[in-house]
Amino acid sequence: MPILTLAAKDFRLLLRDPRSAAVLVGMPVVLILVIGLTLGDLFGQKPDDRLRISVVNLDRGLAAGQKYPPKPWSEVVIDDLSSTAEIRVELIDSREAAERLVARGKRSAVLVFEPDFSDRMTRCSFLTANDPPPLNPLFRDGVRLDAVGLTVLKDPTQQAASSIIEQVAQVTLLRVVIPWMIGRAFERVGDDVFIDAMGKRIPGYGFLPGAAKRGIGPAVKGGIADLFSNYDFTAKTWAGLTKAEERGPGAGNRTAYDDPDAGGLLKRGAIRYQVLVPSYTVMFAFSLVLTVGWLFVAERRHGTLVRLRAAPLTRGQILVGKLLPCLAVSLFQGFFLLAAGSLVFGMSWGNRPDLVVPVVVCTSVAAVGLAMLVAGVARTETQVAVYGTLLVLVLGAVSGSLLPRDFMPERVRAFSLVTPHAWALDAYSQLLTNPHPEAAVVWQACAALVGFGALFLALAWWRLDLEA
Repeated sequence: MPILTLAAKDFRLLLRDPRSAAVLVGMPVVLILVIGLTLGDLFGQKPDDRLRISVVNLDRGLAAGQKYPPKPWSEVVIDDLSSTAEIRVELIDSREAAERLVARGKRSAVLVFEPDFSDRMTRCSFLTANDPPPLNPLFRDGVRLDAVGLTVLKDPTQQAASSIIEQVAQVTLLRVVIPWMIGRAFERVGDDVFIDAMGKRIPGYGFLPGAAKRGIGPAVKGGIADLFSNYDFTAKTWAGLTKAEERGPGAGNRTAYDDPDAGGLLKRGAIRYQVLVPSYTVMFAFSLVLTVGWLFVAERRHGTLVRLRAAPLTRGQILVGKLLPCLAVSLFQGFFLLAAGSLVFGMSWGNRPDLVVPVVVCTSVAAVGLAMLVAGVARTETQVAVYGTLLVLVLGAVSGSLLPRDFMPERVRAFSLVTPHAWALDAYSQLLTNPHPEAAVVWQACAALVGFGALFLALAWWRLDLEA
């Protein structure tokens, strides 16, 4: 077929330019490596207006046989923190990692639940004597953190930020420990020890019959409940004490700390590569406009396009013959970069790697369509360089290929969808960073990319001038 013959000829011409092949394949890998090592912490971390509370939980948990609370006290405190919408709890695995973060100024403060935190919280009580021995955690400024086994690692250069985190911890501990102490104290109202202590202060108490003595405790407890009916002093949670609606633990407000120092020098497997690899795969897919444009200019200069016009070929056949080798190069580039991202940088293909294939194919269709349009419009090497470079850089910036779209204002993010890059990035984001990708979003992006490609090719067919 004439189309295949023309495609084979152009494919050989593309292979004769090793520098373009190096740019299309090698440069993205180099850029991903450089940016991943220098600015990697900025990628994969979405902007978050919530206050981050970093926590290390070393708590051993409850003593054997203890029925309340149903989980370690440290988890109760973390649940209370994460139930606040404006707070995000970051869980750090070890004290060493926390100390390293604070020492480097990457965290202003980190809360450390010591191994005996649950034991100490259980002992918090208003009682004078108890088993185990009671502990008074309260003082003028709130809760004595050292008394309950909570350590705050602070960066001395960020005193204001660390003070805010410490005050948040104080408020949370008060909400947890005060109801616990009141509930335990109120449980004792009416028991034998309470009645005996009370009897020593009531004249004639010793002459009361046993039934009357036993009725004093419940009567006192009921009278207190009636007098303070807005509160439930038998409850051991803040919501129960104040008779307010109980909040859930806010699992969505918890995140695990992603150690940027893990993975060796390359930080293999870091979340940054789930963003960087697809971003530069998309941007360099569209850099094909330069290679194809220069190829067309060279053919115009040598008169090849004029001779093709004299051949028994329609304009559509010529366009398809030119398109096929470019599409093959673009597909190779896309799959190569994603494979290199997996092998070199430890990037995961997500839970639906099968959907990565259509995204690569549809992105290549859009990229080749744009490349053919630029090739049909440009007449000289200078025009190719100007048009191509502007398109690559401007579209890369607007779409979020250069800077993650999460850092862009909402209006700019919406506007970026006028570029095929943004649709491709949305699809990759679903597949590579979403643990439960939505296939409908991916297929919608693929349809948009094919639409861009068809539009570009239609304009290229209209603008293609074989006589110039």
